[in-house]
Amino acid sequence: MKVRIEAVNDRMCIVTRDRGDADGLIRFVVDPDGQLTPDLRHVLPGRGCWVTAERGAIEEAVRRKLFGRALKAEVGVPADLGSRIDRLLVAAVFGMMNMARKSGQFVTGSSKVDDAVRSGAALAVFHASDAAADGVRKIRQAGTARSLGMEEEPIPVFTLFDGDELTTGLGDGAFIHAAALAGQAGEGVVKRAKMLARYRTVPSART
Repeated sequence: MKVRIEAVNDRMCIVTRDRGDADGLIRFVVDPDGQLTPDLRHVLPGRGCWVTAERGAIEEAVRRKLFGRALKAEVGVPADLGSRIDRLLVAAVFGMMNMARKSGQFVTGSSKVDDAVRSGAALAVFHASDAAADGVRKIRQAGTARSLGMEEEPIPVFTLFDGDELTTGLGDGAFIHAAALAGQAGEGVVKRAKMLARYRTVPSART
């Protein structure tokens, strides 16, 4: 028996009342203990509701007690739901970075990132937020050189984590500069990074 997940037309944010695709929304369900559970992968069974993937929208839904109304159930909603979802999104980014690295779709080090940008292989660039300005500038120049005379969209650049956060999340895989490359895992890194950036309302920079 197949579990029914809401159709596209049912994906309406309970805060804004806007409809959208799944990449821009976070789904929630009620677990067997009556607790609100984020369903980031959109696979959990049962009635669900959707909220725009921005922390402000999540916190407004908590403040206005919209989850119980939307789910038509008594539901326990953590007061720190906004922070919990941020941690889940961070873990999803780090998990996909590790997977992409093992698949050869995530490279680190200024030289490899520079080469990936200049060759057009990079889907996105990542810098530690406390990276030296000179290193960031050199990779930005590589992106500028690549785009000269070409009708291509600039690749996104993310500075979501500082060095300590990267060390905690990735261990030996921590980096100062990195690039996601083409492939399912590399694309997954970019997708999750975009969601985290949106959630934090931190727009991705541009090369």
